[in-house]
Amino acid sequence: MSDTPISEMSFEAAMRELEQVVGQLERGDVELEKSIALYERGAELKKRCEDKLKEAEEKVAAITLDGDGNPKGLTPVEGM
Repeated sequence: MSDTPISEMSFEAAMRELEQVVGQLERGDVELEKSIALYERGAELKKRCEDKLKEAEEKVAAITLDGDGNPKGLTPVEGM
């Protein structure tokens, strides 16, 4: 597991760790208490990934195009 706080992880780092957590849980070779801790961490990592994806979607949605379909700037997105 990474020492980086989840709130500071990139999407890619959080996804990699989430995949590791899922792998450990699927193998079922960890004690119950560790399984619970892994599940909780997995839930936090999943939320981080969802949040980062939402941020990316909002940035893409904010890109405006000119008449030729070329990016010309950004439009403010509500909630940003």
